[in-house]
Amino acid sequence: MVGIPNQVAVVTGAGRGIGRAIAIELGKLGARVALAARSRTELDETARVIGSSASIIPADVRRKEDVARLFEQVTTTLGPVEILVNAAGVGIFGSVVDFKDDDFQTLIETNLRSIFFACRFVLPSMIERKTGHIINISSIAGKVGSATRAVYCASKFGVVGFTESLAEEVRGHGIRVSVICPGSTDTRFSPSESSGKARERMLRPEDIAHAVRAIVTQEPNSFISEIILRPTRKP
Repeated sequence: MVGIPNQVAVVTGAGRGIGRAIAIELGKLGARVALAARSRTELDETARVIGSSASIIPADVRRKEDVARLFEQVTTTLGPVEILVNAAGVGIFGSVVDFKDDDFQTLIETNLRSIFFACRFVLPSMIERKTGHIINISSIAGKVGSATRAVYCASKFGVVGFTESLAEEVRGHGIRVSVICPGSTDTRFSPSESSGKARERMLRPEDIAHAVRAIVTQEPNSFISEIILRPTRKP
């Protein structure tokens, strides 16, 4: 297996689900992985699987000051960030008429604004060094709208648009920016997300981690700008 030995990677949402699977995969590839999420207990579990190459930095990505502290700590203790995976996300669903203001704010701040903050903090060093990978986890919901998911889809459409624009903005600096849009995935992300679906047919978090592996091991003269993942059979 092609590896990325000793490269410094930051994964948000690393305590569970897709983020956890990605962090473990990057650890297998030889990266030094900084794990970020709100729950220290869940990060401990991820770090235990990865081993000594994992570092735990609890952070709430909705808080700008937490994101700043995360990257300051990583840079000080591990070195410049070479891979950033923005995997933190939440799912709150409901009709527009009934949607709560606080839920709207939570969705946009977690799923979209946190990615903006993380990228803005990590980019100056990447631009200076003319290298880096940024991978943002969106969703099929970032490509196709659906009823009772208007706000969720808006946040994920925003991730796709932000990623595509950022990729054009920084590709001249040697920085590769990619987005992954998974379909239905079997995680603890949201009970309503998998309601009524055949879980055995859903994507696994490891499927998304495999896509990340493909991106970060791509030959340097090209980059994978977008990956859309769907289950082989509809759940």
